[in-house]
Order: sequence, then C-alpha cells, then structure tokens
Amino acid sequence: MTHHVILGAGPAGVIAAETIRKHAPHDRITLVGDEPEPPYSRMAIPYLLIGDIAEAGTYLRKAADHYDRLRIERVQGRATAVDTAARVVTLEGGRTLAYDRLLIATGSRPVRPPIPGIDLPGVHHCWTLADARAIMDRAQPGARVLQLGAGFIGCIIMEALKQRGVQLTVVEMGDRMVPRMMGPAAGGMIRAWCEAQGVAVHTGTRLEAIERAAPLQVRLSNGQHVEADLVIIAAGVKPAIGFLENSGIRCLQGVLTDEHMQTNVPGVYAAGDCAEAFDKVSGTTIVSAIQPNAAEQARVAALNMVGQRAELRGVTQINVLDTLGLISSSFGNWQGVSGGDRVEQVDTQHHKVLSLCFDGDVMVGCNSVGWTDHVGALRGLVEGRVRLGPWKDVLLRDPTQFMAAYLDAAQAQAHWGRAADTRRR
Repeated sequence: MTHHVILGAGPAGVIAAETIRKHAPHDRITLVGDEPEPPYSRMAIPYLLIGDIAEAGTYLRKAADHYDRLRIERVQGRATAVDTAARVVTLEGGRTLAYDRLLIATGSRPVRPPIPGIDLPGVHHCWTLADARAIMDRAQPGARVLQLGAGFIGCIIMEALKQRGVQLTVVEMGDRMVPRMMGPAAGGMIRAWCEAQGVAVHTGTRLEAIERAAPLQVRLSNGQHVEADLVIIAAGVKPAIGFLENSGIRCLQGVLTDEHMQTNVPGVYAAGDCAEAFDKVSGTTIVSAIQPNAAEQARVAALNMVGQRAELRGVTQINVLDTLGLISSSFGNWQGVSGGDRVEQVDTQHHKVLSLCFDGDVMVGCNSVGWTDHVGALRGLVEGRVRLGPWKDVLLRDPTQFMAAYLDAAQAQAHWGRAADTRRR
C-alpha cells in the first residue's frame, strides 16, 4: 500500500489529498498541518475580520467528519527536515513519517522585517486564525491602526480594517501602493482613492522602530511619529521551504518543479504557494501565490503521485483586487518587455487607468484600475498570446478598444488554429 505524505493543510494540500483518495481508494494518506484548527483558507480571514463569517466559515470543508470519511489521517506538526534517501520526514519534537510519495504544499510565511519593537504586545501579522483573533480584539471602532505594507495582501486586510471603523494609517516602502502588481500611474490612482476614503498613506517610507507600548509609538523614516493601538505587519510573504535545506530538493525562490509538479527528486512533488513552476507566458519559472494555481497544481501533482500522467498547462499570472471599492487588475508581464511597446491611458476624474504592454503584436501584460466591464478580454489576450495584427496599432491609439480587438483577433486566431488542425488530420 502506497503511503502519500502531504506537508501543508491549506487548499493545495487538501485538494491533493482528496484527488489521491478519488483515484487510489486503498492508498494511505497523511495530511500534515502546523496549526491546531481544521484546514482553512487564509483568503477567508478578511471576511472573518469584517464579521461576514464565523471562524467555521473559514474552514475548507464544513463537515466535521470530512477527513475521517475519506480516511485522510491528519497530523499536527511542522516539518523540520526531509531525508530523500531514506524517504523520511522529521517533524518538530522528533516524530518521523516514512513516505512513498511526498507532496510539499507548505505554502508561504509572512516576512518578519528586523524592526526594533516588533515583538511588543499589539504588533501582529494577519496570517493565521490566531492572528485574526488578536486583531479583532484590538481593532474596535475608532481604534488607531497602523499597517505596514500596501501590497496585494495588505490592501485586502486594509479593506477589512476600514469596515471595522478604525482610524487607519498605511506605510509602504515602495514608491506606490501595490508596487508588485501595479505601475506608477495605477498605484498612484489607488493611493489617491484610499486617501479620499480617509486612509493616511505614506509611500516611500519605512517603519524604523516601535518605541513603546500602550499606546504603541511608531517612528517612520520620514521623521513622523504615529501613535497606534494596533500595528499590523503585512510586509509580504515568502515560500515556507527552509526545512528543505540539505535535502537535495532543488529550490530557487520556491521548490522547482517540472510540468508534472515533480521536483528533481523522483517521488517528491510540490504545489501551491511554495512551488515554482514554468510559466508559458513569461517563459520562465515563477512562484504565483494565488488559489487557482494552488488548486490546479495540487490536482496535477496528485494525479502523477498515483501514476496517472498529467501536465500543468501553465501558471496563471492574474491579480484582481478590490481596494475600498476600487477594482484593479494585472495580467501577465504588466511591466513590459525590453524593446516592446506600451500604451497607458489615465482618467483621473473617473479614477481609471489602463496600461497595455506588447511584444511585437502580442499583448504580454496589462494593468487596469477602475475597469470592471470585459476585463476578462484582457486576460484572454494575454494568456492566449493572441496575435493582434492591425489591432495593435488601434490599441496604441485607443487602448479602450481591447474588447473589440479580442473578439476579432482571438476569433481569427482560433479559426486558423482549427484550420491547421484539420490539415494535419
């Protein structure tokens, strides 16, 4: 009987365990999670903060006996080492688990910047259910909250905090909000929107020290001092792969995988936020920490773990963000490519930005702010690598014509693709 050990009880781990059980009804499955709660979605934590759901609403599977019915053994523990020669995982406390197939789905960990005073009471990440409980205790209406970080995750947390009625200050080291998702014009538009909603925003600013508690006294690099009842650290995340040091499993930013989600070590796979997979749009390996990628990577890994050949079609590079009611998105290589063309349209009055990047006559990436209609067409153009032909010049003159370009150029590309398939047959 094959023993599958899955490290990580987030969406990737749970989907992989369920997929293995579906296709290998007699195999043994052990799901290792490092938190005491049932497997849950971190993306549901903002809804918990707002009060839209209770803690149980964050759980990935609602039935209390779900894992028992599927004969998925749950183990609480954190992996500290993997011996790939002996096929053994060591957990904190010394417990070991032997495996036949191993899936690394340990996700990410929040970055903990070296800030004096970061361990004071009232300073928290917003990553676990335990963090959420502590934040809800302090983030009462009227409370002064300072948040470090205005990236994708930070903006989602900010939305929840604002709905709790706090006085919010946001500090971002980058020169704009959401700097790893948005260009200067788009990031600047999001900042202006947030400030109009009453959020104090400091970009190009570091949090230098938290100097005392009750209330917390925060010193910023711009010389200002801010008093706060709660400080939230949302300074980004990184793959949780430190335990793989000396394992022989090859890692760059994340755990490197092939198209089957297998690592360089046979029988060892990776999926989710800790995995680094090949992206056909950019032509390189990337870590793309979004739940649709985690789900698809987990499915592909699990099928290969039970001997069914499956391939990852690509890594989706997509971020769609709601910041206090302002919708923004980025697809593909939104920063553009060397030698490629770019067009940007800014409509300050209506809080809109549209930025398109090209490589030849293919749109390789884009940013949008304030656009909600037909945004899927932008994704289709980028991920489909649609050859625009004369439509490229139309878009350079008026980027808002992207829907018409998609309908015409993508349809034409699909037609010629079908014709080529017919000729080959």
